[in-house]
Amino acid sequence: MFRSKAEKKVIELGYDPARLPPGQYLTEKWPVLHAGEVPSYPDLSTWTLRVFGEVENEIELSWEQLNELPRSSNVQDIHCVTRWSRFDTQFEGVHWSELAKLAQPKPTARFAIAHAEAGFTSNVPLSFLADPNALLATHGNGEPLTPEHGYPLRLVIPGKYFWKSAKWLRGIELSSTDKPGFWERYGYHNDADPWREERYGF
Repeated sequence: MFRSKAEKKVIELGYDPARLPPGQYLTEKWPVLHAGEVPSYPDLSTWTLRVFGEVENEIELSWEQLNELPRSSNVQDIHCVTRWSRFDTQFEGVHWSELAKLAQPKPTARFAIAHAEAGFTSNVPLSFLADPNALLATHGNGEPLTPEHGYPLRLVIPGKYFWKSAKWLRGIELSSTDKPGFWERYGYHNDADPWREERYGF
Protein backbone atom coordinates (compact mmCIF):
# COMPACT_ATOMS: atom_id res chain seq x y z
CA MET A 1 0.00 0.00 0.00
CA PHE A 2 1.31 3.47 -0.87
CA ARG A 3 2.02 5.64 2.12
CA SER A 4 3.07 9.27 2.24
CA LYS A 5 6.37 10.30 3.80
CA ALA A 6 4.39 11.70 6.75
CA GLU A 7 2.66 8.36 7.32
CA LYS A 8 5.95 6.46 7.03
CA LYS A 9 7.50 8.64 9.73
CA VAL A 10 4.54 8.00 12.03
CA ILE A 11 4.95 4.25 11.55
CA GLU A 12 8.73 4.43 12.06
CA LEU A 13 8.13 6.16 15.40
CA GLY A 14 5.77 3.36 16.46
CA TYR A 15 2.45 5.19 16.14
CA ASP A 16 -0.75 4.25 14.36
CA PRO A 17 -0.90 6.32 11.13
CA ALA A 18 -4.68 6.60 11.58
CA ARG A 19 -3.95 9.19 14.29
CA LEU A 20 -2.53 11.63 11.74
CA PRO A 21 -5.17 13.82 10.03
CA PRO A 22 -4.88 14.34 6.26
CA GLY A 23 -2.34 16.89 5.15
CA GLN A 24 -0.44 16.82 8.47
CA TYR A 25 3.07 15.75 9.44
CA LEU A 26 4.23 14.53 12.84
CA THR A 27 6.70 16.53 14.92
CA GLU A 28 8.16 15.72 18.32
CA LYS A 29 8.76 19.43 18.91
CA TRP A 30 6.13 21.95 19.95
CA PRO A 31 6.37 24.76 17.38
CA VAL A 32 5.57 28.30 18.49
CA LEU A 33 3.09 30.26 16.39
CA HIS A 34 1.16 33.37 17.33
CA ALA A 35 0.22 36.85 16.18
CA GLY A 36 1.65 39.87 17.98
CA GLU A 37 3.87 40.09 21.03
CA VAL A 38 4.09 37.54 23.83
CA PRO A 39 2.45 39.03 26.94
CA SER A 40 4.47 39.32 30.15
CA TYR A 41 3.06 38.55 33.60
CA PRO A 42 5.64 39.52 36.23
CA ASP A 43 2.91 39.66 38.88
CA LEU A 44 -0.25 37.52 38.78
CA SER A 45 -1.80 39.27 41.78
CA THR A 46 -3.83 41.50 39.45
CA TRP A 47 -4.62 38.80 36.88
CA THR A 48 -8.28 37.78 36.57
CA LEU A 49 -10.43 35.46 34.47
CA ARG A 50 -14.02 36.45 33.63
CA VAL A 51 -16.99 34.27 32.66
CA PHE A 52 -19.81 36.43 31.34
CA GLY A 53 -22.62 36.73 28.81
CA GLU A 54 -25.44 34.19 28.86
CA VAL A 55 -24.88 33.11 32.46
CA GLU A 56 -26.89 33.46 35.65
CA ASN A 57 -23.85 34.62 37.60
CA GLU A 58 -21.03 36.55 35.97
CA ILE A 59 -17.82 35.65 37.74
CA GLU A 60 -14.31 37.04 37.91
CA LEU A 61 -11.69 34.80 39.43
CA SER A 62 -8.23 35.73 40.64
CA TRP A 63 -5.29 33.48 39.81
CA GLU A 64 -5.43 32.11 43.35
CA GLN A 65 -9.16 31.40 43.14
CA LEU A 66 -8.81 29.66 39.80
CA ASN A 67 -6.11 27.38 41.17
CA GLU A 68 -8.25 26.48 44.18
CA LEU A 69 -10.74 24.76 41.86
CA PRO A 70 -10.49 20.98 41.30
CA ARG A 71 -7.89 20.10 38.70
CA SER A 72 -7.66 17.44 36.05
CA SER A 73 -5.21 16.33 33.38
CA ASN A 74 -5.23 14.42 30.12
CA VAL A 75 -3.06 13.38 27.19
CA GLN A 76 -4.14 14.22 23.64
CA ASP A 77 -2.93 14.85 20.11
CA ILE A 78 -2.82 18.42 18.85
CA HIS A 79 -2.96 19.61 15.25
CA CYS A 80 -1.98 23.00 13.84
CA VAL A 81 -3.46 24.51 10.70
CA THR A 82 0.13 25.02 9.48
CA ARG A 83 0.21 21.23 9.09
CA TRP A 84 2.18 19.97 12.08
CA SER A 85 0.74 17.48 14.56
CA ARG A 86 2.11 16.54 17.97
CA PHE A 87 1.03 13.29 19.60
CA ASP A 88 0.59 12.54 23.31
CA THR A 89 0.70 16.10 24.61
CA GLN A 90 -0.13 16.22 28.32
CA PHE A 91 -2.19 19.09 29.71
CA GLU A 92 -3.21 19.95 33.26
CA GLY A 93 -5.62 22.57 34.48
CA VAL A 94 -9.25 23.23 35.33
CA HIS A 95 -12.14 21.76 33.38
CA TRP A 96 -14.88 24.08 32.19
CA SER A 97 -17.44 22.18 34.29
CA GLU A 98 -15.91 23.67 37.44
CA LEU A 99 -16.50 27.21 36.17
CA ALA A 100 -19.94 26.29 34.88
CA LYS A 101 -20.96 25.35 38.42
CA LEU A 102 -20.17 28.90 39.50
CA ALA A 103 -21.45 30.81 36.48
CA GLN A 104 -24.51 28.65 35.71
CA PRO A 105 -24.95 29.00 31.94
CA LYS A 106 -28.42 29.99 30.79
CA PRO A 107 -30.39 27.68 28.47
CA THR A 108 -29.81 30.28 25.74
CA ALA A 109 -26.02 29.78 25.89
CA ARG A 110 -24.97 27.90 22.76
CA PHE A 111 -21.51 29.23 21.92
CA ALA A 112 -18.34 30.03 23.83
CA ILE A 113 -16.08 32.88 22.78
CA ALA A 114 -12.63 32.83 24.33
CA HIS A 115 -11.22 36.28 25.05
CA ALA A 116 -7.44 36.54 25.28
CA GLU A 117 -4.83 39.27 25.51
CA ALA A 118 -4.54 41.93 22.79
CA GLY A 119 -8.18 41.49 21.77
CA PHE A 120 -7.71 37.97 20.40
CA THR A 121 -10.83 35.80 20.35
CA SER A 122 -11.70 32.27 19.28
CA ASN A 123 -15.12 30.67 19.05
CA VAL A 124 -16.55 27.17 19.45
CA PRO A 125 -19.94 25.67 20.21
CA LEU A 126 -20.39 25.50 23.98
CA SER A 127 -20.64 21.72 23.77
CA PHE A 128 -16.93 21.57 22.94
CA LEU A 129 -16.07 22.89 26.40
CA ALA A 130 -17.92 19.91 27.88
CA ASP A 131 -15.53 17.47 26.18
CA PRO A 132 -13.62 15.53 28.86
CA ASN A 133 -10.31 16.58 27.27
CA ALA A 134 -11.15 20.29 27.08
CA LEU A 135 -9.24 22.29 29.68
CA LEU A 136 -8.31 25.71 30.88
CA ALA A 137 -4.70 24.63 31.00
CA THR A 138 -1.96 25.95 33.26
CA HIS A 139 0.56 23.18 32.54
CA GLY A 140 1.86 21.33 29.49
CA ASN A 141 3.93 18.16 29.66
CA GLY A 142 4.26 18.41 33.43
CA GLU A 143 5.55 21.97 33.54
CA PRO A 144 3.87 25.39 33.77
CA LEU A 145 3.11 26.67 30.30
CA THR A 146 5.88 28.78 28.85
CA PRO A 147 5.03 32.36 27.85
CA GLU A 148 5.18 31.37 24.16
CA HIS A 149 2.63 28.61 24.71
CA GLY A 150 0.14 30.72 26.63
CA TYR A 151 1.34 31.21 30.21
CA PRO A 152 -0.38 31.56 32.56
CA LEU A 153 -3.57 30.09 31.04
CA ARG A 154 -4.67 28.79 27.68
CA LEU A 155 -7.81 27.12 26.47
CA VAL A 156 -7.39 23.60 25.08
CA ILE A 157 -10.09 22.47 22.65
CA PRO A 158 -9.63 18.85 21.49
CA GLY A 159 -10.45 17.77 17.98
CA LYS A 160 -9.98 21.20 16.41
CA TYR A 161 -7.06 22.92 14.76
CA PHE A 162 -5.01 24.42 17.54
CA TRP A 163 -5.82 28.07 16.82
CA LYS A 164 -9.13 27.40 18.58
CA SER A 165 -7.12 26.78 21.78
CA ALA A 166 -6.59 30.44 22.65
CA LYS A 167 -3.39 31.38 24.46
CA TRP A 168 -3.23 33.95 27.28
CA LEU A 169 -6.89 33.41 28.15
CA ARG A 170 -8.62 36.16 30.14
CA GLY A 171 -12.32 35.46 29.68
CA ILE A 172 -15.01 33.17 28.34
CA GLU A 173 -18.15 34.74 26.96
CA LEU A 174 -21.24 32.60 26.51
CA SER A 175 -23.50 33.66 23.69
CA SER A 176 -26.76 32.63 22.05
CA THR A 177 -25.21 33.36 18.66
CA ASP A 178 -21.88 32.48 17.12
CA LYS A 179 -19.24 35.21 16.88
CA PRO A 180 -16.33 34.47 14.54
CA GLY A 181 -12.98 34.88 16.25
CA PHE A 182 -9.75 36.62 15.24
CA TRP A 183 -8.52 34.05 12.72
CA GLU A 184 -12.00 33.31 11.41
CA ARG A 185 -12.35 36.97 10.48
CA TYR A 186 -9.15 36.57 8.45
CA GLY A 187 -10.62 33.72 6.44
CA TYR A 188 -9.96 30.64 8.55
CA HIS A 189 -12.71 28.02 8.65
CA ASN A 190 -15.24 28.47 11.43
CA ASP A 191 -15.37 24.76 12.31
CA ALA A 192 -11.63 23.92 12.10
CA ASP A 193 -11.97 20.13 11.92
CA PRO A 194 -8.53 18.72 11.03
CA TRP A 195 -10.00 15.43 9.81
CA ARG A 196 -11.98 17.34 7.20
CA GLU A 197 -9.09 19.75 6.50
CA GLU A 198 -11.28 22.70 7.38
CA ARG A 199 -8.46 25.20 7.20
CA TYR A 200 -9.93 28.13 5.33
CA GLY A 201 -13.37 29.42 4.35
CA PHE A 202 -16.77 28.23 5.52
